[in-house]
Amino acid sequence: MIVRISDLASHVDGEVTIQGWMFNKRGSGKIYFLQLRDGSGMTQGVVSSGDVSAEVMAKAEQLQMESSCRVTGKVSKHPKFDDVFELQVTDIEIIHVPIEEYPISKKEHGVDFLLDNRHLWLRSKRQWAIMRVRDELFFSLISFLREESFTRIDAPILQPTSCEDTSELFEIDFFGEPTYLTQSGQLYIEAAEMSLGRVYDFGPVFRAEKSKTRKHLNEFWMMDAELPFEGLDEMMDFIEKMMKRLTSDVLKNRAKELKILERDVAPLERVRDKSFIRMKHKEVIELLNDEFDAGLTLVDDIGAPEEDMLAKKFDMPVFVSDWPAEIKAFYMPHFNDGEMDRVRAMDLIGIEGYGELVGGAEREWEYDKLVKTMKDRGYKMEDYDWYLDLRRYGSIPHSGFGLGLERMIAWLCGIHHVRETIPFPRMLTRMRP
Repeated sequence: MIVRISDLASHVDGEVTIQGWMFNKRGSGKIYFLQLRDGSGMTQGVVSSGDVSAEVMAKAEQLQMESSCRVTGKVSKHPKFDDVFELQVTDIEIIHVPIEEYPISKKEHGVDFLLDNRHLWLRSKRQWAIMRVRDELFFSLISFLREESFTRIDAPILQPTSCEDTSELFEIDFFGEPTYLTQSGQLYIEAAEMSLGRVYDFGPVFRAEKSKTRKHLNEFWMMDAELPFEGLDEMMDFIEKMMKRLTSDVLKNRAKELKILERDVAPLERVRDKSFIRMKHKEVIELLNDEFDAGLTLVDDIGAPEEDMLAKKFDMPVFVSDWPAEIKAFYMPHFNDGEMDRVRAMDLIGIEGYGELVGGAEREWEYDKLVKTMKDRGYKMEDYDWYLDLRRYGSIPHSGFGLGLERMIAWLCGIHHVRETIPFPRMLTRMRP
């Protein structure tokens, strides 16, 4: 019977076959300990000369690092660890032995070497754990949105206009007409919102900024969501509920992977269980100036240094709302607080120095006000005529937000750099493999 390693607990004392790869081996002569994986998990196969034929022992000796094989044996509980099961091997079928020595050994390797061999580095226990957390986050997010009555709408990757004023885009030639790789699906799912109500999209987006920071990729995955008839406060309530659900699911379903990553789960449990902090942009500026001598003005953005200060001050995520209008996107509604024009927008700043995890805002839903802002900023109105149609025909108050998947994974896993959170990272100096 062929079973997956993740199911070994259901077959204790039974004989099964697993098929996968041997990623490490100890022993010689009379006993071998084979470290095996099949994608679902990892286990140890014990091959003893007293229990198997000379032919099987010879096969065990022949196996090299990353050999593929089928291994048959009796399932037993590990003598030292609870909930760990291994195989007392009775037979081995070798499928393939590497024709050269596997390049990634147990010794330390530099990051550039590992990224050059990313197609092989994915096989390591650490990368396996990260990708499993990524998968859990995908499933958790999509399940949560389905439960909350959202419909998925996939926005186009090729887009003729910009969504965010501050982002640099990748321009391509589309049969003689310039167009861009998407930076967000927001404008398009706003259109779908008027048909389907609560909607979201989930896919790769592209930013052309020449950033080399640990928090940036040039290709990453973004989930954008729209909430019809809901304002900023309702949206923040929803985001907090969503973040708690995602964190809870990873803690519950990927405990083994978090242990492999040596992740301290106490901060995750705190986010799951406690209320988030909510502050106005002005309050944050004043706090950082008072406590960290940050030297910020009321129109300054809150970048990585300031996000780190907030992480030192608070052990819970912070919603920062009511931003200066001049540093935010064109589609956000303005209001004046007596000092300046602001917008009903928010960023959710994560704990432990992971920076902005979610950004969102109310959408300007009144035609004349949106047109004025676009003209004041020098937009080509004809490029956005279809978007203005949404304000001409049955416009409604609404809000929306975007979640960057890789930053969320990095925080959940406790990873320093986002390059490990995506199977094949695309960065300023990295296009291969």
